[in-house]
Amino acid sequence: MPIVTIKLIEGRTNEQKSALVKEVTEAISRTANAPKENIHIILEEMSKTNYAVAGVLKSDS
Repeated sequence: MPIVTIKLIEGRTNEQKSALVKEVTEAISRTANAPKENIHIILEEMSKTNYAVAGVLKSDS
């Protein structure tokens, strides 16, 4: 049973997240030969205040 965790900075619409999980599910099913009903996807949204790149919070950039 494939379990995928995707971490995103918050701000995407439900439509965008739905499209994302559909495409990821299709790719895993196709490449790993896994039935779609066995593929689990967890979306973890982070605020810009909880994510930094090169020592700078995304909320400060």
